[in-house]
Amino acid sequence: MATALPMTAIAQDGPRVGMSWANFQEERWKIDQAGIEAALEELGGELISTDAQSSSSKQASDIESLLARDIDALMIVSQDSETILASVERALNSGVPVVAYERQIEHPDVTYVAFDPVEVGRIQARAVTGEAPEGNYVIIKGSPTDPYTTYVLQGQREIIDPMVEAGDIEVVAEQFTDGWLPSNAQRNMEQILTVEDNDVDAVLAANDGTAGGVVAALEGAGLAGDVPVSGQDGDIAALNRIARGTQTVTAWKDTRELGRLGGEVVTKIIDGEDPATIEGAQDWDKGAQGITQTAIVLSPVAITRDNLDVVVDAGWISTEDLCQGVSGDGAPEACQ
Repeated sequence: MATALPMTAIAQDGPRVGMSWANFQEERWKIDQAGIEAALEELGGELISTDAQSSSSKQASDIESLLARDIDALMIVSQDSETILASVERALNSGVPVVAYERQIEHPDVTYVAFDPVEVGRIQARAVTGEAPEGNYVIIKGSPTDPYTTYVLQGQREIIDPMVEAGDIEVVAEQFTDGWLPSNAQRNMEQILTVEDNDVDAVLAANDGTAGGVVAALEGAGLAGDVPVSGQDGDIAALNRIARGTQTVTAWKDTRELGRLGGEVVTKIIDGEDPATIEGAQDWDKGAQGITQTAIVLSPVAITRDNLDVVVDAGWISTEDLCQGVSGDGAPEACQ
């Protein structure tokens, strides 16, 4: 049975949108959902959410339950981009349009709404190489079943490959993180540190959750704060790590903005608008299969110790949360 999450139900005659989350436990998804609900609320709509709890089989069951509720459109954060295709086909064959939210589902009739994942990787690598222009690098990738992982790696490689070819950087280890789980990232990083005898100069971690696992491993080895670490999303804990100096950068994605965009896009599709004519739409064919589909992507923002005021001024994080545990002359300007 699908797990019902908090929903907004304003009017029975507004758009009914089903949302299948791969794992609603991640901090950011709650912010995304609030943005989607805000957009639907303006149209008297209803968001019906389910949580697959990192299970592909449960996600398939959740989608069956959503379709049975006579939804007008389906949004999906996929657990496995290949396994989900059967559910996508079932929805499309039932006349229910599908939007892949943040994690791409490579299908010509699925609209993709996300922050630009390649630029995320570029942001991460630019900041980390700025701190460590040479040395031994570790790449802690995201889930192997998520195309977003490949895109982030592509962006990272655009920046570091010339430095690798020049002999300045050596990538001594690369590891996927099953389910994007911080505990898996920590275990992988601990094993790498053991194999490399702690001789690691920088870590490109795929998101803030994996960065948290990496930093925990570095703390265990007495290296936290000395080894640059990247992330993405702008999680509260990650921004605090940046303020404390144990994480170098996060590719901040204001998911309030993406949630609202997702809600606006899905309602326009329900109203019969061709996704390709929506403002900002582009052809996206960067997936593994090279399938062309319509995408609307937003640009992330690089956040480091030098511009933490950006997220404070945006109301994304309070100064108290940002600066918890931060003191002394080395505190970033946002905490002074």
